Amino acid sequence: MKPKATKILYWIVTVIFCFFMLLDGIGDLTHQKYAADVMQHLGFPLYTMVILGLSNILGQAAILQPRFTTLKEWAYAGFAIHFILAILARYLAGDATSTFIPPLLLLLFMLYGYGLWKKVERFDNV
Repeated sequence: MKPKATKILYWIVTVIFCFFMLLDGIGDLTHQKYAADVMQHLGFPLYTMVILGLSNILGQAAILQPRFTTLKEWAYAGFAIHFILAILARYLAGDATSTFIPPLLLLLFMLYGYGLWKKVERFDNV
């Protein structure tokens, strides 16, 4: 893939991913009923919704900014841990396998965006 096409695809994937994480963060911060029900079902205290909501919003802001690459790396790592733990929490709660699909898809989508970012970075450094 050509550098310009890679960069465009990277930004499309990144903006879509960050949009979903922004919506999730807002849902957690505003204690949406569905999110609160899931947290209670999984056995987490409701105050963790504020922590997760803030981390989602700050993480997507870190991914969208182009200057601080170490911060961006940590944000990607944080989201990867977030999704892996979401899958694990569902599994340990005995939930249906279908509940693993949303966090797994978001993890794969995020990893695809991360891979595109690394390609764009290589193009920019040549």
